[in-house]
Amino acid sequence: MAGYPHHARMVSKAMSRSVESLPWYRVVKSDRTLAFEAGSEAYNKQKELLEKEGARFIAGKVVPLDADEAVDLDELLWGPME
Repeated sequence: MAGYPHHARMVSKAMSRSVESLPWYRVVKSDRTLAFEAGSEAYNKQKELLEKEGARFIAGKVVPLDADEAVDLDELLWGPME
């Protein structure tokens, strides 16, 4: 539901209905920030789990694993616009 305002509940509902365990910590806000308050226990746990997978943070935003700089989500999903 990336990029759709007010759809966080749909993501939560879909994850809760999955028969498989899904990596909750990979869910971030559309602006690539974590949903928890910076410095909170939940924020630190999510950041730690993402960093273990190789994610980097620049100015509090998750940067794609193989990117040298931030990339637009639409570009990641659909490729560069021509």
